[in-house]
Amino acid sequence: MKNISRRDFIKKGGAGVAVAAITPLATARVLSSAPGSDRRVIVIGAGLAGLSSAYELEQAGFDVTLLEARTRPGGRVSTYRDPFADGLYAEMGAEYVNSDDTYAHKFCKKFGLKVLPAKLYDGILVRDHRYKMADFQKQQSKLPFEGVKNGKLFGQEGPWVRRWVEKIQESAKKFNISCSSCHEFDGIKPEKTLAELGHLTAEVLALDKISVADLLRNEGAPDDIINLYTYTNATESTGRPETMSALALVMNHYMAGAFNEDTNEGRILGGNDQLPKSFAKAISSKIMYRRPVRRIKHGKKSVEVWFEEGGKLQSLTASRIVIAMPFKVLRDTVIEPEFSAEKMKCIRELSYGHVMKIAMQFTKRFWDEPGSLGQRVFTDTPLRRIYHHSIDQPGPRGIVLSFTSGKDAQKLGNLSPEGRMEVAQDSVKRVWGEAPEYWEGGIAKYWNEDPWVKGSYSFPGVGQAKDFLQIAMKQEGLVHFAGEHTSIHRASMNGAIESGARASAEVRKAAG
Repeated sequence: MKNISRRDFIKKGGAGVAVAAITPLATARVLSSAPGSDRRVIVIGAGLAGLSSAYELEQAGFDVTLLEARTRPGGRVSTYRDPFADGLYAEMGAEYVNSDDTYAHKFCKKFGLKVLPAKLYDGILVRDHRYKMADFQKQQSKLPFEGVKNGKLFGQEGPWVRRWVEKIQESAKKFNISCSSCHEFDGIKPEKTLAELGHLTAEVLALDKISVADLLRNEGAPDDIINLYTYTNATESTGRPETMSALALVMNHYMAGAFNEDTNEGRILGGNDQLPKSFAKAISSKIMYRRPVRRIKHGKKSVEVWFEEGGKLQSLTASRIVIAMPFKVLRDTVIEPEFSAEKMKCIRELSYGHVMKIAMQFTKRFWDEPGSLGQRVFTDTPLRRIYHHSIDQPGPRGIVLSFTSGKDAQKLGNLSPEGRMEVAQDSVKRVWGEAPEYWEGGIAKYWNEDPWVKGSYSFPGVGQAKDFLQIAMKQEGLVHFAGEHTSIHRASMNGAIESGARASAEVRKAAG
């Protein structure tokens, strides 16, 4: 199929686009409800956000059409199977379902899927120092970084943000406001921005104007603390200390909501792709694949969406739409008229990081042998997180998976496929010296070069922690928004599903 560029689309716009030919399939979708019906809804994007929204709306009796650019459902949930032998597979996209991910667990249960607990970090390799996690914690070992506490990996920046956390605690107490009122991590939809809540001082809110790196330096933290943060929570966020909001960091510590070495994680037994596939199967007649959306026109009474189909532009009309596309992709979509100024600013500027995952197949699971550093190892190598992925899969072969982000992911992304594998082999060898003897091959997924994602998941960049979440999720007339970037559970499968449920509830409420 020949892709139509945004520039070409605009040239072909106007009346010529408005009367674009409609295929029999599209016509059937448009006319499946009476003209003017308030039950027709278009959902854009068949990731978990769009799927859950469409599923909930279809269950509620709405006439739903789900448009998806790819040939598969799932979006950033991507389980690779074909490249590997012996029935092995690897999660090259979204991976974990935490113990408190209620939306993900709800639908796993509904679809008969089992969540298998993942292994916690059991090894550390930083600055050529090797630690087994159990010994590290028991013996209260100290990482080779200035300013760190013994026996601790994540959260070493804590002492340098403590006074800011105490300021927030004092304000919350003064105004009798609970933690759940002022931050997304408690799982309650934040109806108001942090500034609108009124209990945070201007001094605290001003932290949104500086980066994590700026704050830590201002508070006197050694450079080592900033460097270590790069490999801990900045890696999890896929950002860099220089690009992440200091306010978000402080609020994380206030809520005790940051990822750490004891976070209880899991994966769906048999592959995470089973969850989006289960959604898709339930609403299969509602999904139109290979239909990238190019233009969205919304008014007071209806919405119209133009998309590619067989190399031609087609259109659908509905009473409402749910946009479940990453904002980095939505930036390239024509929107007429533009949304509110604050929404357009959020769409154009919301931060997304760099992320790459590399799956490597070996003939033997040497990481299980006595003397191994561990099965899930925290490192400062270019691969950062390196771990045994095949814990629920048959042997003797196995897959080691890596997760890297930020500058390291960007550097790897600039390499050829062969270059990426060379770095991968070298990094794994540093963890397990015998790795080259059993190497069979590998494959990388750099999400920033994926045309339907163009990055990792979202994170609050400088200037974005104060109000971007509320702006991102806010309804604009007949247009609703879903996606992890609009969720109180940011950057997770759970968040994507939650956002879809929220958007569908908005549509149901509006329809009466």
